Amino acid sequence: MAVRRRRRGAAAPPEPPARSGRRPCRLSGRRAGAAMGRAALLPLLLVATAGRAGVSAAGGPEVHSLRGSWRLGNGNGSVVLRGEVPGCVHTALHRRGLIQDPYYRFNDVMYRWISLDNWTYSRTFKTPFDIRKWQKVNLVFEGVDTVAQILINNITLGRTDNMFNRYSFDITSVIKEVNFVEVRFLSAVSYAAEQSRCHKAYSIPPACPPPVQKGECHANFIRKEQCSFSWDWGPSFPTQGIWKDVRIEAYNHYHLIYFSLTPFFVKSAQQWSLEIESIFDVVSSKPIAGLVTVNIPKLQTQQTFSVKLQPGEGSIVLLVNINKSSAVEAWWPNGHGKQTGYNMTTTFIMEAGYQIEKFSKAYFRTVELVQEPIPGSPGLSFYFKINGRPIFIKGSNWIPADSFQDRVTYDTLWLLLKSAADANMNALRVWGGGVYEQDEFYNICDEIGIMIWQDFMFACALYPTDQNYLESVRAEVSHQVRRLKSHPSIILWSGNNENEAAIASNWFSIPYADREVYIKDYVLLYVKNIREIVLTEDKSRPFIASSPTNGLESVKEGWLSQNPYDTHYGDTHFYDYSNDCWNWTVYPKTRFASEYGFQSWPSFSTIEKVSSTEDWSYTSNFSLHRQHHENGNDQMLQQIGHHFKLPQSTDPIKKFKDTIYLTQVMQAQCIKTETEFYRFSQSEIIKGEGHTMGALYWQLNDIWQAPSWASLEYGGKWKLLHYFAQNFFAPLLPVAYEDKGVLYVYGVSDLHADRKLTLRASVSQRDDVYIFVLQTTAIAPFVSLDVGRIKGRFSDNGFLMTEKKKVVVFYPWEPTSVEELEESLTLTSLVDVV
Repeated sequence: MAVRRRRRGAAAPPEPPARSGRRPCRLSGRRAGAAMGRAALLPLLLVATAGRAGVSAAGGPEVHSLRGSWRLGNGNGSVVLRGEVPGCVHTALHRRGLIQDPYYRFNDVMYRWISLDNWTYSRTFKTPFDIRKWQKVNLVFEGVDTVAQILINNITLGRTDNMFNRYSFDITSVIKEVNFVEVRFLSAVSYAAEQSRCHKAYSIPPACPPPVQKGECHANFIRKEQCSFSWDWGPSFPTQGIWKDVRIEAYNHYHLIYFSLTPFFVKSAQQWSLEIESIFDVVSSKPIAGLVTVNIPKLQTQQTFSVKLQPGEGSIVLLVNINKSSAVEAWWPNGHGKQTGYNMTTTFIMEAGYQIEKFSKAYFRTVELVQEPIPGSPGLSFYFKINGRPIFIKGSNWIPADSFQDRVTYDTLWLLLKSAADANMNALRVWGGGVYEQDEFYNICDEIGIMIWQDFMFACALYPTDQNYLESVRAEVSHQVRRLKSHPSIILWSGNNENEAAIASNWFSIPYADREVYIKDYVLLYVKNIREIVLTEDKSRPFIASSPTNGLESVKEGWLSQNPYDTHYGDTHFYDYSNDCWNWTVYPKTRFASEYGFQSWPSFSTIEKVSSTEDWSYTSNFSLHRQHHENGNDQMLQQIGHHFKLPQSTDPIKKFKDTIYLTQVMQAQCIKTETEFYRFSQSEIIKGEGHTMGALYWQLNDIWQAPSWASLEYGGKWKLLHYFAQNFFAPLLPVAYEDKGVLYVYGVSDLHADRKLTLRASVSQRDDVYIFVLQTTAIAPFVSLDVGRIKGRFSDNGFLMTEKKKVVVFYPWEPTSVEELEESLTLTSLVDVV
């Protein structure tokens, strides 16, 4: 997603200088820990689906968590408090009552000082084991946000400068019985500005976001969540903190770092196989031999392999053939079948050291991105086959669920992702301006059948390609692919968001004579580095360099097509706020719509929590401040005006609430019209365009309480759009539209076989749901039920009520009562708007 344009993102390191002085141009974290004898960036222990790792003999590794309460202080020592790890400075200050809710009113600007200061996390810990018994002891950070110097016992271990990397520091020679560890952060804003200043050869645009976003500059010069510097739907909170797990690991001989499973179906043999990759840190100076046994009981498959680990970073790749007499149930997307997984045990018995037992879940799924000629149409197709079957991709785009990642819990993720599945979605695109999501996100998607289009974290910008930057990116990509590639839910790697389009459409007004420099950088970063690593690490799923892209046509044109929005190739992003959104003829008959959308305001109950009475007007300073898309509030009124009367109530709060309601009605109807157009275009070619095989609207979720393109409000409440999505993404969909006086009716089906259908309206009462019986004496269009702050969803909403009586079910997400619901219920329809 772009800032919405019309057409729609070794030697030991030296001791640092004094913290108040000028910083060197590059504080490299890639070589961190090299003074201890090994590179700092070791891969992460993973099994996408694998939960437990067991050690079944004495001598196994010791792991000591450093999660919990740390001392936290700012640069000059004037602010000192306790901060939780994992966590960040903002949430620590809020929890201790030193600041208000950062989302309250104008606090995103008022608290800018927090991100401009340099903060330090520190703590002491006792070593819980006998140091002399271990050949190697590491201090491991799963995620550091972002630029920091790491010290233990006043000895610098190294530096970090990439939020998306894992850092491991060898502390074998410096660990004591009692230790003092420090993480000295440098302001991400200051660091990014300094890196930009040091890049003297040529500019790397954009320098700053548009003023309407109230953001920080040079986000493209730091490997950090790009939207943390602001976006057109989110605030600027460039956080500092230890945002993932931190621990001490001690081991002898060897230590398992990565473990991944990749399924393949061998057509010639009509047999499934599993590629199992294990990557170790081998401390021994000599190769270590041993046996590995893989057992999948339900598939009557067990194989034992003789293996040898080489010193250093040793890896083992095993190919397990599944017993052909066992019927393998494949993993299918939501709405197309089950998400079957098989329990698997992998046992490593090496000649030296201890036995490792790995418990994981194996899924069997193939994916193909089909780009081939289409009869009667120039260009190429662009669609996905899952297990050999073409699948229409239905869903939305995912952004970070919070500006502060430590507030994103499993329950947060489950609520949002389950809401996507409940709206008949089968896919989400993890957008490239956020973060590679936590393991729980992908685990849930595996379980409920949500396919993931996974961007790498580059968006709406050009990026530097100096050696240090590329080293960091290569480590990042390698780490993330190894961490995530076992997940059956991930069906595609995409190099970036809209950066091919940024160059092709010349967003940044680069003189034609200078384009070659930026094209060369583009190919170097996304093709010669990111793509090269992805193809080496993961041969099981497709890769595209950008979105939107012309796919194979972009490759043919040197990876940068003249027009990445060409409807005859690849995917498109499309935004149009000036034309009437009910007019289906304005939409592109594209191969794949990966971004499109319209804004609305979140419900009053959501806004109320972060505002005061004086803010409750569509034209208040708060309403203008919260809107980060240029002219966004006016564009919503313009769309409303095409079909509805604007509210004229003399009661200002009622007028505000009515306007909010109408923005949601407008958004829902607009995206319904556009999505239905894409769905009925899948089976036809008109004037060379069509065979649309994907519709991912922008966007699923919100990062805070503000107007945006989301269908789920911050906190998970369903907007009217999400209720509409439940219908326009239904597996069986009737679509009617008028063209030049002729009414066309389409029947759209995602089902794998022809079905004879009958229709019936029955609702049964259960103990944990509440039944609403609505009655009307006249036709009521766009009926909206709202129960304020009570968390839950209705079975239907935003509907046209033509009968005298309608029954609607409310599914609560927390305990409530009939009395609470009656007191909170608000009913609104178009006839109520005055």
